[in-house]
Amino acid sequence: MLSVKQVRRDRDMFKIGEGGSFVMTKNEKFGLVERFLLDNKNAHYRIAYSYVKNKENALDIVQDAIFKALQSIDRLGEIKYLKTWFYRILVNTSIDFIRKHQRVTVMDNEILDGYLPQSEDDPTDMDLNDAIDALTPDEKSLIILRFFEDLKIEEVAAVLGENVNTTKTKLYRTLKKLRVEIGEGI
Repeated sequence: MLSVKQVRRDRDMFKIGEGGSFVMTKNEKFGLVERFLLDNKNAHYRIAYSYVKNKENALDIVQDAIFKALQSIDRLGEIKYLKTWFYRILVNTSIDFIRKHQRVTVMDNEILDGYLPQSEDDPTDMDLNDAIDALTPDEKSLIILRFFEDLKIEEVAAVLGENVNTTKTKLYRTLKKLRVEIGEGI
């Protein structure tokens, strides 16, 4: 339940513009974006890490994405699209980073340990990790956003800038590809 003080503060934060829509100043947008970024920093790091599998590179990607978001804060039309707007910046920054650094892959020791031979009695989900790593960046984005970040298909479509039905088709095609890839290893 909202307090009266909070309702007044939130009401005063928004100005009514032409057509009855809410208009925010750049400073107000900046404040809301800053709060969103701080409140969701772990999720942002997790998304970046899922692309590069390296702590330092993931932090660099998040930093670059935040910088890009703050630079382009004027392009954020409505605050209700803040999450998808920033996720799109973050995913694109991650993919750009991978393209620029395709030749060299730096991995954390924990990841390298997963590739070392293990006893047959030690079950791991490396087949799934290997299969996801083998996907194209677009396919990887679908899987990460939908299943690891638990976004709805509509939100995934918005982040990727695609039609919902196109996103569904690509997602099911990618899942089928993963099933085939994992099934071959069994």
